[in-house]
Amino acid sequence: MNNKSLQARKDKAFARGQSTITSAFIERALNAELWDVEGKRYIDLGSGIAVVNTGHNHPRVLAAAQAQLEKFSHTCLTVTPYACAVELAEKLNIIAPGDTAKKTIFVTTGAEAVENCVKIARYHTGRTGVVAFNGSFHGRTNLTMGLTGRVAPYKTGFGPFPGEIYHVPYPIAYHGVSVSDSLKALSTLFSVEVEPSRVAAILIEPVQGEGGFYLAPAGFLQALRELCNEHGILLICDEVQAGFARTGKMFSCEHAGIEPDLVAMAKGVAGGFPFAAVVGKAEIMDAPHPGGLGGTYGGWPVGCAAALAVLDIIQQEQLCERAIQVGDKFASRLDALQLKFPQTIGDVRHVGAMIAMELVREGDAEKPAPELTEAVVAEAARNGLILLSCGVRGNVIRLLPPLTISDELIEESMDLLEKTLGTLI
Repeated sequence: MNNKSLQARKDKAFARGQSTITSAFIERALNAELWDVEGKRYIDLGSGIAVVNTGHNHPRVLAAAQAQLEKFSHTCLTVTPYACAVELAEKLNIIAPGDTAKKTIFVTTGAEAVENCVKIARYHTGRTGVVAFNGSFHGRTNLTMGLTGRVAPYKTGFGPFPGEIYHVPYPIAYHGVSVSDSLKALSTLFSVEVEPSRVAAILIEPVQGEGGFYLAPAGFLQALRELCNEHGILLICDEVQAGFARTGKMFSCEHAGIEPDLVAMAKGVAGGFPFAAVVGKAEIMDAPHPGGLGGTYGGWPVGCAAALAVLDIIQQEQLCERAIQVGDKFASRLDALQLKFPQTIGDVRHVGAMIAMELVREGDAEKPAPELTEAVVAEAARNGLILLSCGVRGNVIRLLPPLTISDELIEESMDLLEKTLGTLI
């Protein structure tokens, strides 16, 4: 069995829409390292797209999951509940941003969490409109595709999408979109397309994930909070990729000191086990009638046990603080690479351990280099380094290392990245 033969089998067995970034078929993993079926080692700077923030196969996550498996794997939370789900909901209610009393529901995926946020917001407000942002990514269901502010590859050919969804520019200084520009666009939207009294929610990623790792300025998030308060609109923060210590705070919106009405959580919640949640203000969460929320696998007991272990690990291993250290170390090396390749690396940015470099031509922010970005990801994999790309224009390399990565692996991974760039530029 080797990578080539498995790829051939995959091509015959899988629909082509579910494509893969590399052709390395992984056999085992530990912390920030992967080994494929041929024994080749990789440093993983993707973390399963920000899922294993606590590293692959963290022993405490494995122990918690195994202990639960010895008891039972599934009864359905909405049929016969269990204590670990209650304990996890209690803890999420405590750590969610803000001082208002919170309540929780459990679902299975990030898209499901976002979709339930919209359901709850519409039920609570009695309104239907939802405002999202250009460049956003919220999932692959029909509603969340509609909410997503990027066409290719997520929306191409899959419409029509639900109505009552509106998009405005996300503030990105590097691309000349200021906070004032975004707020003006919102004001215009409310003047010419939909009155605020018909808007149930404003949905935002405090740090855009698939859109390019752009951080919303604190002043912008604070202005949105004030705007929502003024018009009775709910503020939903999509923390699916940026949550669970990834940015140096448990949730990225905490950098702005705001309290969302609803928070969508997934990815890093359970250390590699599928798990998602919506946590919000108790009064809002209690609006839908009994039976209006739920799902067969939501809050499955193995995921609950793993998530409880993840919360303990984040606290005891001080992973919020470690995320800042990791991000600073990567950014320092990327800054040096930008000086070395100034016409190619247009921008380096990070918040905690969400780290990105934007590749351009001739040092021009308006000349993206998506072909080079794709080549860097492929060549890096050949060199034993797993990278991910993102961005509306496909020209951003994102680094999402496990927060438990060692300093030695950080340096080794950046040496491999420098080697990769030197080969291609």
